[in-house]
Amino acid sequence: MPCDTRLAKGQTPEQRKRQVEAAVKRLEAALLERRAKVVIGPNGALAFTGEWDREGVGDLCAYRRLASAGSFALRKAIAAAEVTAGRKLNEAAIGAGMHSHDHGRTWGSD
Repeated sequence: MPCDTRLAKGQTPEQRKRQVEAAVKRLEAALLERRAKVVIGPNGALAFTGEWDREGVGDLCAYRRLASAGSFALRKAIAAAEVTAGRKLNEAAIGAGMHSHDHGRTWGSD
Protein backbone atom coordinates (compact mmCIF):
# COMPACT_ATOMS: atom_id res chain seq x y z
CA MET A 1 0.00 0.00 0.00
CA PRO A 2 1.17 3.55 -0.60
CA CYS A 3 1.61 4.32 3.08
CA ASP A 4 4.21 1.53 3.26
CA THR A 5 6.40 3.25 0.70
CA ARG A 6 6.86 6.60 2.46
CA LEU A 7 10.19 5.89 4.08
CA ALA A 8 11.87 8.23 6.51
CA LYS A 9 15.56 8.89 5.96
CA GLY A 10 17.47 5.73 6.84
CA GLN A 11 14.30 3.66 7.31
CA THR A 12 14.05 0.24 5.69
CA PRO A 13 10.87 -0.99 4.00
CA GLU A 14 10.49 -3.64 6.71
CA GLN A 15 10.75 -0.99 9.45
CA ARG A 16 8.10 1.12 7.72
CA LYS A 17 5.84 -1.91 7.34
CA ARG A 18 6.04 -2.59 11.09
CA GLN A 19 5.48 1.11 11.84
CA VAL A 20 2.33 1.19 9.68
CA GLU A 21 1.00 -2.02 11.22
CA ALA A 22 1.51 -0.63 14.73
CA ALA A 23 -0.22 2.65 13.84
CA VAL A 24 -3.24 0.82 12.42
CA LYS A 25 -3.43 -1.36 15.55
CA ARG A 26 -3.43 1.80 17.66
CA LEU A 27 -6.26 3.20 15.55
CA GLU A 28 -8.26 0.02 15.95
CA ALA A 29 -7.82 0.16 19.73
CA ALA A 30 -8.77 3.85 19.75
CA LEU A 31 -11.94 3.06 17.77
CA LEU A 32 -12.89 0.35 20.26
CA GLU A 33 -12.25 2.69 23.18
CA ARG A 34 -14.09 5.56 21.42
CA ARG A 35 -11.00 7.79 21.52
CA ALA A 36 -11.24 7.89 17.73
CA LYS A 37 -14.25 7.79 15.45
CA VAL A 38 -15.24 7.74 11.80
CA VAL A 39 -16.84 10.73 10.09
CA ILE A 40 -18.53 10.42 6.72
CA GLY A 41 -18.39 13.30 4.28
CA PRO A 42 -21.10 14.53 1.94
CA ASN A 43 -19.56 12.38 -0.83
CA GLY A 44 -19.64 9.24 1.33
CA ALA A 45 -15.88 9.16 1.94
CA LEU A 46 -14.53 8.71 5.45
CA ALA A 47 -12.01 10.25 7.78
CA PHE A 48 -10.86 9.34 11.26
CA THR A 49 -11.02 11.85 14.08
CA GLY A 50 -9.65 11.65 17.58
CA GLU A 51 -6.38 10.75 19.13
CA TRP A 52 -4.13 8.07 17.62
CA ASP A 53 -0.48 8.26 16.69
CA ARG A 54 -0.70 8.15 12.88
CA GLU A 55 3.03 8.01 12.12
CA GLY A 56 2.27 9.24 8.61
CA VAL A 57 -0.51 6.72 7.92
CA GLY A 58 -3.39 8.29 6.01
CA ASP A 59 -7.05 7.63 6.65
CA LEU A 60 -7.58 5.71 3.40
CA CYS A 61 -4.63 3.44 4.03
CA ALA A 62 -5.78 2.74 7.59
CA TYR A 63 -9.34 2.13 6.39
CA ARG A 64 -8.21 -0.30 3.69
CA ARG A 65 -6.07 -2.26 6.12
CA LEU A 66 -8.80 -2.49 8.76
CA ALA A 67 -11.50 -3.30 6.20
CA SER A 68 -9.44 -6.05 4.58
CA ALA A 69 -8.89 -7.57 8.03
CA GLY A 70 -12.64 -7.49 8.76
CA SER A 71 -12.15 -5.24 11.79
CA PHE A 72 -15.13 -5.26 14.15
CA ALA A 73 -14.01 -1.90 15.57
CA LEU A 74 -14.10 -0.36 12.09
CA ARG A 75 -17.52 -1.82 11.24
CA LYS A 76 -18.93 -0.56 14.54
CA ALA A 77 -17.46 2.93 14.04
CA ILE A 78 -18.78 3.11 10.47
CA ALA A 79 -22.27 2.08 11.59
CA ALA A 80 -22.26 4.83 14.23
CA ALA A 81 -20.97 7.39 11.71
CA GLU A 82 -23.66 6.47 9.19
CA VAL A 83 -26.35 7.09 11.79
CA THR A 84 -24.79 10.38 12.85
CA ALA A 85 -24.23 11.61 9.27
CA GLY A 86 -27.53 10.32 7.93
CA ARG A 87 -25.73 8.83 4.91
CA LYS A 88 -23.92 5.66 3.99
CA LEU A 89 -20.25 5.07 3.37
CA ASN A 90 -19.58 5.18 -0.38
CA GLU A 91 -16.99 2.63 -1.47
CA ALA A 92 -16.78 4.27 -4.91
CA ALA A 93 -15.76 7.59 -3.31
CA ILE A 94 -13.16 5.80 -1.22
CA GLY A 95 -11.89 3.92 -4.27
CA ALA A 96 -11.61 7.21 -6.14
CA GLY A 97 -9.35 8.54 -3.40
CA MET A 98 -11.77 11.01 -1.81
CA HIS A 99 -10.43 11.95 1.60
CA SER A 100 -9.99 14.72 4.13
CA HIS A 101 -6.79 16.22 5.49
CA ASP A 102 -8.55 17.99 8.33
CA HIS A 103 -10.56 15.26 10.03
CA GLY A 104 -13.65 15.73 7.92
CA ARG A 105 -14.03 19.50 7.73
CA THR A 106 -13.20 19.56 3.99
CA TRP A 107 -13.04 16.81 1.36
CA GLY A 108 -11.10 16.26 -1.87
CA SER A 109 -9.03 13.81 -3.87
CA ASP A 110 -5.59 15.44 -3.89
